[in-house]
Amino acid sequence: MRSPQEKNTRLENMTWRIWNLARKKKELEKEEANRLLKRRLETERPRVETTSDMSEDLFEGEKGEDAGDPSVAYGDSTTGNTPRISSVDKLYIVLISLHGLVRGENMELGRDSDTGGQVKYVVELAKALSSCPGVYRIDLFTRQILAPNFDRSYGEPVEPLASTSFKNFKQERGENSGAYIIRIPFGPKDKYLAKEHLWPFIQEFVDGALSHIVKMSRAIGEEISCGHPAWPAVIHGHYASAGVAAALLSGALNVPMVFTGHFLGKDKLEELLKQGRQTREQINMTYKIMCRIEAEELALDASEIVIASTRQEIEEQWNLYDGFEVILARKLRARVKRGANCYGRYMPRMVIIPPGVEFGHMIHDFDMDGEEDGPSPASEDPSIWSEIMRFFTNPRKPMILAVARPYPEKNITTLVKAFGECRPLRELANLTLIMGNREAISKMHNMSAAVLTSVLTLIDEYDLYGQVAYPKRHKHSEVPDIYRLAVRTKGAFVNVPYFEQFGVTLIEAAMHGLPVIATKNGAPVEIHQVLDNGLLVDPHDQHAIADALYKLLSEKQLWSKCRENGLKNIHQFSWPEHCKNYLSRISTLGPRHPAFASNEDRIKAPIKGRKHVTVIAVDSVSKEDLIRIVRNSIEAARKENLSGSTGFVLSTSLTIGEIHSLLMSAGMLPTDFHAFICNSGSDLYYPSCTGDTPSNSRVTFALDRSYQSHIEYHWGGEGLRKYLVKWASSVVERRGRIEKQVIFEDPEHSSTYCLAFKVVNPNHLPPLKELQKLMRIQSLRCHALYNHGATRLSVIPIHASRSKALRYLSVRWGIELQNVVVLVGETGDSDYEELFGGLHKTVILKGEFNTSANRIHSVRRYPLQDVVALDSPNIIGIEGYGTDDMRSALKQLDIRAQ
Repeated sequence: MRSPQEKNTRLENMTWRIWNLARKKKELEKEEANRLLKRRLETERPRVETTSDMSEDLFEGEKGEDAGDPSVAYGDSTTGNTPRISSVDKLYIVLISLHGLVRGENMELGRDSDTGGQVKYVVELAKALSSCPGVYRIDLFTRQILAPNFDRSYGEPVEPLASTSFKNFKQERGENSGAYIIRIPFGPKDKYLAKEHLWPFIQEFVDGALSHIVKMSRAIGEEISCGHPAWPAVIHGHYASAGVAAALLSGALNVPMVFTGHFLGKDKLEELLKQGRQTREQINMTYKIMCRIEAEELALDASEIVIASTRQEIEEQWNLYDGFEVILARKLRARVKRGANCYGRYMPRMVIIPPGVEFGHMIHDFDMDGEEDGPSPASEDPSIWSEIMRFFTNPRKPMILAVARPYPEKNITTLVKAFGECRPLRELANLTLIMGNREAISKMHNMSAAVLTSVLTLIDEYDLYGQVAYPKRHKHSEVPDIYRLAVRTKGAFVNVPYFEQFGVTLIEAAMHGLPVIATKNGAPVEIHQVLDNGLLVDPHDQHAIADALYKLLSEKQLWSKCRENGLKNIHQFSWPEHCKNYLSRISTLGPRHPAFASNEDRIKAPIKGRKHVTVIAVDSVSKEDLIRIVRNSIEAARKENLSGSTGFVLSTSLTIGEIHSLLMSAGMLPTDFHAFICNSGSDLYYPSCTGDTPSNSRVTFALDRSYQSHIEYHWGGEGLRKYLVKWASSVVERRGRIEKQVIFEDPEHSSTYCLAFKVVNPNHLPPLKELQKLMRIQSLRCHALYNHGATRLSVIPIHASRSKALRYLSVRWGIELQNVVVLVGETGDSDYEELFGGLHKTVILKGEFNTSANRIHSVRRYPLQDVVALDSPNIIGIEGYGTDDMRSALKQLDIRAQ
C-alpha cells in the first residue's frame, strides 16, 4: 500500500504529464495550421495571377456557360462526335500496377496491405477490356516475385487471363490476342517488397518493360500485317509508383499516358497529420510520402487523361496538387475549344469513370423482395457458410457484414464498439468481419496485428462470443458466397473507413442485393446518389453507425426498398459500361508514336550496332579532369579489346558548341564519340566527318529531329520563356536597400528545347523544388534543373533528360541497356539521381578531384537513398579515374569482349 504522500506525488506527476501532452498537441496543431495557411497563400497568389491572365480575352458567353458544367471544368467535354472504336481497330493497351500480389485467379486479397481492391480492379479491367471490340491485346505489367513463402505463380513471366464475356460485344469482338499479366523482375530477386520500398527500383522496371513493349509492338505489327510496329494506344499507370513508370515509358515511346491515382498521397498525408500521432518526418520515413506525392505530380505533368472515380476525388483531392486546379482547368479548356492561345500552359483532362464490377457471380435465387425462389433440395450450402456460422450461437439472425483489411484507416474497431455498446443491435443481428487471410497474428505486419488484437480485445470486453465471426482465411472465389449468406439472413453490408477512395465492395454488395451502411467521406456519397441502396454515416460517430444499422435491419420496408434500388441501378457500374466510357475517351487522344519508325535510315548514326556503350556523365570535375576521364575511358576499352565494339557517348549540360570547343582545345576529335547528349538531355547529336582525305575533312553534327519530336510534348515554348524571364527578374539579392538581380536569360546557351539562364550568385538561388512547384501552379509542364555548379539554370521539356535520352538511344538503335556503363562523379547536376538505377551499370568516380557538393542537393524533397539503391550490384565505386581503375571497373561489372 502506498502512502497518501506517494499517491499525491504520482497524481501530480500524471497531471503534469497530461498537461504537457495537451500543450504539445496544441503547439503541433498551431504549427500545422500556420503551415497550411502559408502553403495556401504561396499557392493561391500565382494561381490567381495565372487565372487572371487566362481570363483576359474569354468571350462573355464562355465565362458563364461553362461554369456549372463539370465536364468542361475538368477538361472532359464529350460534346461533338466521339470516335467509336470498332472491331476493325486493333488496339494494344498497356496497364501498369506494380505493388501487391497480382494473378488472374484465386487472388489473395487481404494477405497484406498492398493486395486489395486495386489488384482486383486492374485484373478485372484487363479481362474486361480484352473482350471489347477493337482491342487486340492487353498487357498488365507488375513485379515478378520469386521470394520464398509465396506461390510460384507470382514468378511466372507471363500469365494469360481469361476474357470476360459480354453479351453485347460477342458479335463484333473481332480478332483478339487476349489479356496477359507480364511480370518484370526488378529489385531484390528473393525478396517481396512493400510499395513503400519499390521507389529505388522503378527505373529497372521501366527498362525491362520497355524491352518487352518494343518486342511485342513489332510482333503485333507482323500478326495484323500493318507493315509497322503496333505501338501501344495508351500506357495506363495505376497508383503513384506506376504513374512514374508510365510517364517514363510514355516519354521513351512517345505514346499517350493515362493515370489513375487510386489513393492519393497528399490526402493521406493530411489525414495522418490531423491524427497527430506522427510528425511529417516520421510519416515520410514510414510511408515515403514525399516520393509518392512527387510521383503523382509527375504523373499530372505527363498524362493526357487522369481517371477519377468521383467528382469529390477531383475537387477535394486532386485540387490539393500543384499541377491541377479546377478553375484554371476550365479556363484552359474554354480557350482550347475556341482555338485561343494558352501561352504554353496545359492541364490534363479529368475523367470521371466509376469502377466496374464483374456480374458473373450475381445471384438469381432471390426475388426482388428477398424471398427464395426455391433452391434445389440437392444443392449444398457453400463451405464458407459453415466456416462463418460456427461462430454464432444463433446463426439465423441478420448478418452485418464487413469486408476490409485490418488497417487503422478501415475503422474496424469503431464498428466493433458500435456493435458491442448497442444492446438492441446485438440482440437483433450478428457481425461478420472478413479481414483478409492470416496464419497467425504474431506473424502479421505490426499494424495489422495491432488492429486484430484490438478487435479480439473488444470482443472479449463486450462479451461478444457467439455474436461475432472472424474467420482466418477465405478464397477470393468464396467472396460472392459470403455476400449471398448476408442476403439470405436479410443482413446488411457496412463500410465505414475514415475515408473511402474507391468503394468497390459497396458496388459488389449492391450487385448481390445487399443494402449498405457506408461512410459519408469519399466515393460512397456519389455511389449512393446513383444506387440509393442504404444510409450514409459519420465514421467517427459509433452511435450513428449503430443507429443506422439498427434502423436498416429492423425496418423491413426500408431494407426491401434499398435492396430493390441497388439491383435496379447496379448496371451503371458494370464492366461493359466502364469499358465503353474508357475506350471512348482513349479514342479522342491524338495519335502519338515513335517518330523514327518511318525514317530510320535518314541519319547515319555511328552508335548503331555497338555491342557496348560507355556514357560519360561526370559533372563534378574540372574540364581538364573531364578530358583525362574521356581519354582513359577510351584507352581502357582499347586494352580490354572492346574499342571496336564500344560506343562512346558524352552526356552533359554543355551545348554542342561548347563540347566542340572543349574537345578541339584538348586535341581530340569529336568523332572519338558516337553520340552527344547535350543541353541536359534536350538535344541529341551524331558526329561525322566529311571530305575525302584527313587534310580536307570537316566534322559535322547531325541533330536527331526524331528525338525532338519525342520531347516536344506540351513544351511551353515562347510562353514559357516569357514567364521565366519575368520570374528571373524577381529573384534578387538584397543588401540593405539595394537589390541586385541574380538570374539572367542566357540566349547564347539556349536552344529550341532548352531555355538557359545565367546565375550570378548561386547562394541566393531559390530551391529547385520551389521553382518546379511554381511551374506546375502555372500549368507550365517542364523540367527545371541547376547545372555547372549551380551557375546555370536549364529548363527543358518534361520528357527530356539525360537518362531519357539514353533510353531513347537504346530503343532507336537497338542497344541493350545491360551493356551500357554510365560514369558519374560523387556529385553532379540536379538530375544526378536519374543517372542511377535501371538495367545499365553505373560507376562512381571517387576522389579529391570531385568538386564539393553544393546547395542544389541539400534541398531535396527526399533523401537520395529513397530513390536510388546504392547497394545495387549494378552500382560500384572506384577511387580515381586512371586507365587501370577503369579496366578494373569493367572487369568487376563483367563487361568483356565477346
